[in-house]
Amino acid sequence: MGRIAPASGALVALSSSSVFPERMPDAFETAARLGYDGVEVMVTTDLISQDVDVLRRLVDYHGIPVLAVHAPCLLITQRVWGREPWGKLNRAREAAEQLGARVVVLHPPFRWQREYARDFEAGLARLGAETDVKFAVENLYPLRARGAEVAAYAPHWNPVELDCRHVTLDLSHTAVSGSDALAMAAELGPRLAHVHMGDGTKPGLPDEHLVPGRGFQPCAELLQRLRSTGYGGVVVLEVSTLRAASSEERQADLAESLAFTRHHLGQDSRLMRATPRGSRSQDRH
Repeated sequence: MGRIAPASGALVALSSSSVFPERMPDAFETAARLGYDGVEVMVTTDLISQDVDVLRRLVDYHGIPVLAVHAPCLLITQRVWGREPWGKLNRAREAAEQLGARVVVLHPPFRWQREYARDFEAGLARLGAETDVKFAVENLYPLRARGAEVAAYAPHWNPVELDCRHVTLDLSHTAVSGSDALAMAAELGPRLAHVHMGDGTKPGLPDEHLVPGRGFQPCAELLQRLRSTGYGGVVVLEVSTLRAASSEERQADLAESLAFTRHHLGQDSRLMRATPRGSRSQDRH
C-alpha cells in the first residue's frame, strides 16, 4: 500500500540534509519508503539540489513532492547560485514556484553582509509581495567566544525580533540559543509558517539536530500545540544522521523521527496506513 494523502492538518517532510552523507536521490527514496509527505530540498554544493529539472524527475519517479526549498545561506554555500544574497533568494523562489513548494527557508544576514542586512526586512517584504511562496526566516543563535556573546547575524539572529511576515522555528537552534521554543511559538502566532523539528541537549554549539525526543527541547509539547491550534503548515524533520553506522541505522533514526512527529500531531493512523515500501529500483525486480 502506498502513502495516503492527508485530509487536513500539518504535512510532515524530510529535509534532504537528514540523509547526509547520502545524496539528494536518497532523500526522496527514504521519504517515499518511510511514508513522509514530502521533502525539503536543502540547496547545497550538490549539483542535483540546484537543478530543478532533475528534482522534478525525482518528484515524478518517487511520487514525493518538494514542499519547501532551503536557500543556500550557510557559510559553505556562499558561492552557490552566486554571491549576491537577493539573487540567491530569487533563484530559490523560482525553484519553489517551479516545483510547487510552499516555502523558501532563509537565514538572517551575516553581520558582514551590511547592505543586505540594512535592507533585509523591507527587501523581504517586497520579494514576498511578488509571489505566493512564503519566505520564512529561520531562528539562529548567538555565537560565544570566551564567555562573551558575539553578534554574527544582523539585524538579529532571532526573527521574533524582526519585522518579517513568516518565520521558521527550528528546535535544535532554540537549544543552542537557550531560547524557550514554546514561548517563541506563542509570540510568533500566525507568523509561525514552518517548523524544523529536531532536538538538542544544551545551550551553545554544536548544533546537534538530534532525533526528536532524544534531547531536552519541548518537541512533543510544540507538536501538540500545533495540533491544538490547527497549524496547517509543514513540519520538517531536520535531524543529523551523520554518525549513523549504516544505512539501516540511518533509516531507523528517520523512521523514529517520523513516528514521534506523527504521534504528537495526532496522525498515528496516517503513519500506520503509510506502510514502508522498498525503493523503486527494487520494486522493478
